Amino acid sequence: MKMQKTRQGAKASILLIYTGGTIGMVQDPVDMTLKPFDFKQILDAVPELGKFTYRIDSYTFDPIIDSSDVEPSLWQRLAYLISARYGDYDGFVVLHGTDTMAYSASALSFMFGNLTKPVIFTGSQLPIGAPRTDGRENIISSVEIAAAKDTDGHAEVPEVCICFDNMLMRGNRATKINSDNFRAFRSENLPPLAEAGINIRYNRALIRKPEDWSAPVEVNTDLDTRVSILKIHPGITPQVVRNILCGDQTRAVIIETYGSGNAPGKEWFLNLVKEASLSGKILLNVTQCIGGSVNMDIYANGKALKEAGVLNGYDSTTESALAKLFCLMGQSDDNAWVRARMEENLRGEITK
Repeated sequence: MKMQKTRQGAKASILLIYTGGTIGMVQDPVDMTLKPFDFKQILDAVPELGKFTYRIDSYTFDPIIDSSDVEPSLWQRLAYLISARYGDYDGFVVLHGTDTMAYSASALSFMFGNLTKPVIFTGSQLPIGAPRTDGRENIISSVEIAAAKDTDGHAEVPEVCICFDNMLMRGNRATKINSDNFRAFRSENLPPLAEAGINIRYNRALIRKPEDWSAPVEVNTDLDTRVSILKIHPGITPQVVRNILCGDQTRAVIIETYGSGNAPGKEWFLNLVKEASLSGKILLNVTQCIGGSVNMDIYANGKALKEAGVLNGYDSTTESALAKLFCLMGQSDDNAWVRARMEENLRGEITK
C-alpha cells in the first residue's frame, strides 16, 4: 500500500483511496494493454482538481484488486484505513471497480456507525486515460461532494455513497444495472441524494445526519459470511432448494422472489422453507425486481412464506441485504437478535 501527497491547500482535506478497477487503468503505448495508473500523477490526469485548492492525498492498495475478486477482507481493510485516518481528513473517496461497487458500498455503510464524514465510492466505465473517459467527471464530482460542508461546518453528506454519472446515491440503495453505459448504477427505490449539473444540488431532506456530531465514529469489522442466495425461477428443483436452504454451512439465506415477494406455493417448497426455518436459519425475502418492495400480506403464496418464518426484506437490494446480514451476524451468534435487527432500518437501506 502506498500513500502519496498530491496537493496542499486550505479549504478541505480528502483521502483518495485506489483499490483497483477500470478507472485507474491507462493504456501502455508499447503493448496496448491496460495497466494500473500511477496516482502520483493524479493532477496531470485530472488537472481540474487543482482548482479546488483542497489537500488531496492518495492511497493505493498494493496489489490492486480487480472488482470481480473483491472479498470481505477488502471491506475490512478499507474500514481499518478510513478509521485510522478519520481525524486527518474531511472526506474519503474510494476508487473501485464497478462490478462489486454496490456490495462494497453497502458493506461499509453497515460497518460504520455515527458517520460524520462522507465516504464516496466512484469508478468509471472507461479507463482514466481514454479520450472519452467518464472517470475524470466522476472523480471531480466525488471529491467536491466529499469536501462540501453546510452552513454549520458539518459535512453535507455524512454517508457512504456511490457517485456515478452526475448522480450521488446512497451506497446501500444502489445496484449496477448496465455494463456498457455511463449510467451504470441506479437507485430505484430512493431518489439521488445529490445531482451534479452546473451546480451540485443536494436533496437535504433525504440525507441522513448523525444524532451527535461530536460522538466518535463507530467501526465494526467482524463479519460472518455464512449467507447463501436462492433465486426463485420456474422449474427450480427440490434438490437445488434443499441444498441452498438447508446446507450445514449456511446460517442465513436471502430468497430472491417474484414481484412483491411471491414464491412457488408447492407443498414441497413450503415444507423445505419450514424445515430451514425450524432448524434456526435466518430467511430473508427480497424481490428480484429492480424497483418496488416485498409485501407478504398481498398474495397467498407470500403469506405462506411469512407464516413459515421468512423475514420481510422490504425494498432492500440484494447487495444491501447480503452486507447487512454479514455485519449483524458478525456482531452476534443470537439469530433471534439478528432477525429483529434485519427488519429495522439501520442505515437508510429500507423504506418502512
